[in-house]
Amino acid sequence: MHIAIIEDEIGITNFLKQGLEEEGYNVTIAHNGEDGLSMVLEKCPDLVLLDWMLPQMQGIDVCRLIRQADQSTPILFLTAKDTINETIEGLQAGANDYIKKPFSFAELLARIEVHFREKEVLKNQLKLGNILLNKSTYQVIKSGEEIPLTQREFELLEFLIANKGEVCSRQLIIEKIWNIDFDYDTGVIDVFINAIRKKLSMDKDEGYIKTIRGVGYIAIEN
Repeated sequence: MHIAIIEDEIGITNFLKQGLEEEGYNVTIAHNGEDGLSMVLEKCPDLVLLDWMLPQMQGIDVCRLIRQADQSTPILFLTAKDTINETIEGLQAGANDYIKKPFSFAELLARIEVHFREKEVLKNQLKLGNILLNKSTYQVIKSGEEIPLTQREFELLEFLIANKGEVCSRQLIIEKIWNIDFDYDTGVIDVFINAIRKKLSMDKDEGYIKTIRGVGYIAIEN
């Protein structure tokens, strides 16, 4: 896992770099806001530790610009600022967490691990309207209720949601889900699509699978 540190205090960055590398993380460092922003956008780290008070560009502005380019990377502010208004401002700018200086390395490490766990969970989840599909547990949840699907139904739904908004041709579906790369009766797909629609009671106002006549299917979210 790659952690980017944007912090102008050399003592803190050296301390953090040594500690995090001992824990097995890959660490890169920038000592001002502009270099930090460029580093994050170029290297796409898995998590960002960001100081608020930075030369050249304030951390709050760096945070906003990172969020404009990337909605998923966890950002943790490391700062002496601790008023309620400042905390709210940081979170509204896109930060995921806020830890006040001076801080315990053990606490920081625990917070980092929590965010990595949350990121892993999100990576395994796909959504279509109010339908949530979890790739790691093979569960499909609609409006809080688990809907049992067969393995093939699950794989077909996962493929369509993963390509949400794009038309998936019948031939492509057969190749990816049935692992067949030669001419084959694609009518079997209709049977599985109808079963998925029925089990999930798909509604056009919630998110549904639309038939593109003569081509294939598309998962649409309203």
